[in-house]
Amino acid sequence: MSEQDTDNPSDSKSHPSDSFRTRAIHVGNDVDPATGAVIPPVHFASTFKQPAAGEWGEFDYSRSGNPTRSQMQTTLASLEGGIGALAFSSGMAAIHCVTMMLKSGDHVVAGCDLYGGAYRLLHKVCNRSGIDVTLVDMTDASAVESAIRENTRLVWAETIGNPRLTIPDLPRLAEIAHSRDVLIGVDNTFGTPVLVRPLEYGIDIVMHSATKYLGGHSDCLGGTLAVADQSLLDELYYLQNATGAVLDPLTCFLVARGLKTLDLRVRAQSSTALELAKWLQDHPRVSNVLYPGLESHPEHQRASQLFDGGYGGMVTFELDGSIEQTAKVCGATRLFRLAVSLGAVESLIEQPATMSHASYDAEDRNRFGISDGLIRLSVGLESLDDLKDDLEQAISKS
Repeated sequence: MSEQDTDNPSDSKSHPSDSFRTRAIHVGNDVDPATGAVIPPVHFASTFKQPAAGEWGEFDYSRSGNPTRSQMQTTLASLEGGIGALAFSSGMAAIHCVTMMLKSGDHVVAGCDLYGGAYRLLHKVCNRSGIDVTLVDMTDASAVESAIRENTRLVWAETIGNPRLTIPDLPRLAEIAHSRDVLIGVDNTFGTPVLVRPLEYGIDIVMHSATKYLGGHSDCLGGTLAVADQSLLDELYYLQNATGAVLDPLTCFLVARGLKTLDLRVRAQSSTALELAKWLQDHPRVSNVLYPGLESHPEHQRASQLFDGGYGGMVTFELDGSIEQTAKVCGATRLFRLAVSLGAVESLIEQPATMSHASYDAEDRNRFGISDGLIRLSVGLESLDDLKDDLEQAISKS
């Protein structure tokens, strides 16, 4: 795709009244005109023949644009309610692209319930370019507003915080950011467009680690950005094309395939996660359960207002033991695989303090409630009873 052409048009055969699940299957997935194949072919070509010297076709070089990547981006833009989307080689590459809009002397306000990789990028990479970062509680809109300075250029939040599953007031945060002429982006990996579409609440940039729910099968690595403003899409596309962290065609195909079942998977995982959270809440060895679907969650009402019929497939809870006992529980499960990542058909378990959030400074882990006893679950598609039995036997061994 030439730098002059950054549009992501929606499928001409789609209809505005089509539901989310229907668009996930049909938008961006035209029948192949050459063969009639109902699944679009994967285009591995690295370069494309041009009409003439100095004249550009729709695609020219695969870093700048690829038909398979374009199709997947079109699907995602439709699901997020945006005008366009971009696919990157990883979720961190997508966040990095957003930070490349910043310059030395700029300031970022980010959530304190934040993925460890994003914390590392902001504090240990962006700081090398003279970019300052302040972490605040994104559930406290007044604290966010107070943290914004004259040189603040970006607010970065998560629709469901990682790992404590906090829920920010997206419409209020968007209002605050825009009143100060500041961009606001959110990581919607935990929420997915099935449950929440931040662009509808005024958010400027929506990011996903496509590795997780979008792909859904622990077999691909990718990231995405979606926006509702053409000039912002153009700027992000320019940075992506200039730096080259694009998603390869085969992985685009895998993510596109995952999107077709996204609604079914996320709703089933959310249902199981809610029941598992209720069970954990009554467990004698569990001191605290963090799940937005529980009435005990501090932002339960907000999540009920913002989310569409579910609360996500992530459950975080705290045991009453030491860091060693917590690690022992994580290592004793049979169905829950001890691994970082999340959002796939198989359930995963991990200890944030030593795994997903090990890049946090110890002081910040303590300050932001990432305790040694914290366990994060990614609930898959297994039987609820089997998952309960697995956790019960693992906890009993600690």
